[in-house]
Amino acid sequence: MIIDHTNPLYVKKRKSLTNGNQYNGAYYYSKEIVKNIIPNVKTDRNWITIRLPEMTDHPDHSIVFIHNNRNPNYYAYLRDYKDCVLVCSLESTAYNMRFFSDKVIYLPLSVDVEQVKKYRVKEKTKEVSFAGRLVKISPMYHAPVPKDCDILTGMPQAKLLREMSKYKKIYATGRTAIQAKILGCEVLAHDPNFMDTRVWQVLDNKEAAKILQHKLNLIDGGF
Repeated sequence: MIIDHTNPLYVKKRKSLTNGNQYNGAYYYSKEIVKNIIPNVKTDRNWITIRLPEMTDHPDHSIVFIHNNRNPNYYAYLRDYKDCVLVCSLESTAYNMRFFSDKVIYLPLSVDVEQVKKYRVKEKTKEVSFAGRLVKISPMYHAPVPKDCDILTGMPQAKLLREMSKYKKIYATGRTAIQAKILGCEVLAHDPNFMDTRVWQVLDNKEAAKILQHKLNLIDGGF
C-alpha cells in the first residue's frame, strides 16, 4: 500500500491551504518519492510519503517519510503504528523520532537532478531572492531576509525553478536550496538553524533510493 499526495484526504487538505502553502515542499517531495524512489527500493513494507494524522486506519509495517523538522510532536500519532520505519532528512530529526519508533533512518534530502537541470540558463539577469514559503521568513521562524530581497513564493514548482534560475544568489533551505545549487545559484543562509549551507548537498532521488535500500536491508535483513 502507498499513501501519498493523491490520497483524497490529503488532496482535500491541500485544496484548503491558502497564501501559496499548497505549493509546499512535502507535496513535491512526495511526488518524487513515488516516481523515483519507491520503484527502486525492494521491500514488502507499506509506504507513507505524506503527513496525514487525520487518517483513522494506519497501516502497520510501513516506511514513513518525516517532513517536519521543527516540531517533532506533530508525529505523536505515529505511536498508533506498529513496526514502522521513520525516514528523516536531518540527523537531529532522526534523533527526536526515536521516541516514536526504534527503527529510524537518516536519509538526506534528494531531488530529481536531471529535471531541475532543464531550467538552467546561460546568463543570470537578477541579483538575489528568497525562494520558499512565506512562513519561513515570518517572525515565528526568526529567519528574516534583507528588505530589498526579491521574494519567490506561492507558485508551482516548475514556475519557481524557472524564476530561481534567473538569480545569482538565493536564500533558501531544504530541497529548494539543493535545487538552487543545481541551477547554478549561490545559496545564502537566513535560517539560524541552517547557517552552514553545505548541509544541502546535491543528491539525486535514485541515488537516495540506493542509500535507503542499504539501510532498510540492515533493519529487515534484505528482501
